[in-house]
Amino acid sequence: MRPSEAAGPRPGAGEEGGGAAGRGSERGHGGGRPRESGGDAGYVTAETAAVLPVLVLFTAMLVWGVVAAAAQIQCVDAARAGARAAARSEPASAVLATAKQAAPRGARVRSVRDGDLVRVEVAAQALGPGRLASLLSVEVRSSASALAEDTVEVAP
Repeated sequence: MRPSEAAGPRPGAGEEGGGAAGRGSERGHGGGRPRESGGDAGYVTAETAAVLPVLVLFTAMLVWGVVAAAAQIQCVDAARAGARAAARSEPASAVLATAKQAAPRGARVRSVRDGDLVRVEVAAQALGPGRLASLLSVEVRSSASALAEDTVEVAP
């Protein structure tokens, strides 16, 4: 038995408008506790509807950033592979084919020999997400240089 029950019935517990029964009928109409479901449910839906497109756009931009970073890494790898092939004195067509194989799709590859050094440059477009592709595209590029092996003298 609870201490409140030991004291006996509360005054007005059985009367109309008083006690637990009376309070239950007035709930949400100015007296007693406010309703639990309340009128805030519509605000939550409206806030979610306003924030959801922003979250989708933010996620798309994050994905685009990762794709652009991956394209940059592919350009670095392609330039290095092309420079190694050029340093081994492989034909220009083989150097370009090696670099294009490692480069992102649609990349431009250029090989230049300057004295003892060979340099391979790779550039590609990282397109933006969806319909924003033309507005948010960036060019990623990389170059790598190597000393041509045919210019290195071997000590006797």
